Amino acid sequence: MMLAFVFPGQGSQRPGMGQALFSEFEAARKVWERADSLLGFSLSDLAFNGPEEELKATRNAQLALYVSEVAALRCLQEAGVRPAICAGHSIGEYAALVAAGAMDWEEGLGLVRVRAAAMDRAAQERPGAMAAIIGLPAEQVAACVEAASGAGIVCVANYNSAEQVVISGEKEAVDAACTAASEAGAKRVVPLAVSGAFHSPLMAGAAEELGQALAGARLAVPQVPVIMNVTARPAGGPEEIRRLLKEQVVGQVRWHECAQAILDAGPRAVIEAGPGKVLSGLMRRMPGAPQVVPVEEPGDVKAAAAEFSGGEA
Repeated sequence: MMLAFVFPGQGSQRPGMGQALFSEFEAARKVWERADSLLGFSLSDLAFNGPEEELKATRNAQLALYVSEVAALRCLQEAGVRPAICAGHSIGEYAALVAAGAMDWEEGLGLVRVRAAAMDRAAQERPGAMAAIIGLPAEQVAACVEAASGAGIVCVANYNSAEQVVISGEKEAVDAACTAASEAGAKRVVPLAVSGAFHSPLMAGAAEELGQALAGARLAVPQVPVIMNVTARPAGGPEEIRRLLKEQVVGQVRWHECAQAILDAGPRAVIEAGPGKVLSGLMRRMPGAPQVVPVEEPGDVKAAAAEFSGGEA
């Protein structure tokens, strides 16, 4: 039986995330308690209880998402549910690499801590904005971005689906691109409540800082394919993973292509491990999508174990 695991990105965090699995499964408790110990503060308390504004801050949100996703992964693995192919959206890529055996989860925690802090600083030093363009073909969004480039730095950040493209950059340029997209016939233009212009050149300083941390990271060849955001292709060895993780901070998340690569592999089901159902919703809307299973509650783990135990290809 072939299963795909996908891991969500920033925006899926919310107070209470991971708490139900923590309460029910020793595997989840071990991950959260170890993370609290390594970080030197109670990430679990922040994730479980908030306050929401503090959890939403980039320096905390990325850590909480990563640990929540690894905890869900460990619950699934202990139940005998394992992936044959993986992918993660932006910060979710780190949990995907853990799932594929390419990264030790504690090593990943250190990298995510550097990434989160560096992106938080970059957002303060070079403020920007992001917006979702809905209902306009990607080629037209790219043309709107090009037309707005005279107003400043703006680029496509995420190709989330055939219907949803996210742009990122300096606020004036993003606003100009949004106006152009509306005039071109976009169904909706939605400014995102984020602290910075992620996946844009405004994050260059953060990418360099992360690159230094990645240089000393212990990585391995993935045991199962990990479809990477930047290339929408499986990762190779450690050096390529280092390069792509660094590039991802300033580069595009080609999620729609990543999702298609997963579907092309022919999984029986796609499991979204972690909080929320954003990727599940995107996946279900793709032509030919198989069964899609969000896993964030104890009942989800038990149901997955009953149906998919022994799911490694």
